[in-house]
Amino acid sequence: MPRRREVLKYAAAGLTLLVTRVCAGATATSSILAVRVWPARDYTRVTLEHDQAIRYTHLLVKDPDRLVLDLEGVEFNQVLQSLPAKIIEADPYIKLIRAGRNKPGVVRLVIELKGEIKPQVFALKPVGEYGHRLVLDLYPAEPVDPLMALLEKSDQPGLRSETKLGGEGSPAEKTPGEAEKSEPRPEIARLVTIVLDPGHGGEDPGAIGRGGSYEKHVTLSVARRLKQKIDATPNMRSVLTRDGDYFIPLQQRVGKARRVRADLFVSVHADAFIKPTARGSSVFVLSETGASSSAARWLANKENSADLVGGVNLGVKDPYLARTLLDLSQTATINDSLKLGKDVLGELGRINTLHKAHVEQAGFAVLKAPDIPSILIETAFISNPEEEARLNDEAYQERMAEAILKGIRRYFAKNPPLAKSKLARLD
Repeated sequence: MPRRREVLKYAAAGLTLLVTRVCAGATATSSILAVRVWPARDYTRVTLEHDQAIRYTHLLVKDPDRLVLDLEGVEFNQVLQSLPAKIIEADPYIKLIRAGRNKPGVVRLVIELKGEIKPQVFALKPVGEYGHRLVLDLYPAEPVDPLMALLEKSDQPGLRSETKLGGEGSPAEKTPGEAEKSEPRPEIARLVTIVLDPGHGGEDPGAIGRGGSYEKHVTLSVARRLKQKIDATPNMRSVLTRDGDYFIPLQQRVGKARRVRADLFVSVHADAFIKPTARGSSVFVLSETGASSSAARWLANKENSADLVGGVNLGVKDPYLARTLLDLSQTATINDSLKLGKDVLGELGRINTLHKAHVEQAGFAVLKAPDIPSILIETAFISNPEEEARLNDEAYQERMAEAILKGIRRYFAKNPPLAKSKLARLD
């Protein structure tokens, strides 16, 4: 009973035992192949990649706050020795990490924390280019509220009830002599909130071009440029699901959009296909009945596998979101998504070849917000060497962001949003 006595000894010393996991098939010695740290405002992830399943125990320690992780049957090699140097001073949750041999056959990691956290520690089986992974997700005890963060960032003191939404052909943009439309444009007494979702991130690189470009970097760069343009547009504001190189599970991306009462959800990607000749931009919306083409179905399956690659703790669910997706009909939302997709696709066709001349549909998990018009944009094929070069060109990224914004403005000019949410006001 030496293991049990050891655990009891920790508990008596004031340690809080969280959980003990035994990975099936663990053997005497396992090597750590890679260590990665992904700091972000939402949470910090530490990933240990290893060649075979391992046993581990983790404990949360108070005064000061620490997370202690014991790895059994693991060789203390140079890869583990490099882990402390990977912690940056700006990390919101980790102060430092110490690593070393605790006793024969056991390597101990001590993570000194900057405050109270709620850790999630879980193992992932090999997938894609990865071997076995042990993941430590360090979430703040008080989760980051995206709506409050949005309000804090805004520098606008409030909105007047007579404020109108600008857009293509709106009264604010009419040229002299332009005829008045017969139907008055409704007044908007709130900001329009658009959630921008840069695809992939962190452990999930997305598609990789022949020139070595990562989809996750391209999507973030385009989304940041689009955010700047939206935030500079009167009566519009935007939120990024991620603003750095870290992974966000698909369900959390949808959940963040719903928590900020988003009017639109725009997911940005850079397509890949088995043939390097495939090219062009595409726009997709959700389908309730099946994919509009075999290619759309293939792409949706590939994008939906992001959770497997990025690494999701399957023991943690969002019951509110799951219940909402079951209870609400998405037909009206899908119709609005199709309108938005058509307007954006029309603008993309002005700067790039279109892969298909119409909006496609498939079962993309990230588009399943039941009450938010949602589109997924494939900006170009990163697997096509010519388009990969364009995707890395800053001028092209600017044109792509501008085209998406024009499509959004065109949609709102024809479909003004209702004043549905008092929380969107800042006064």
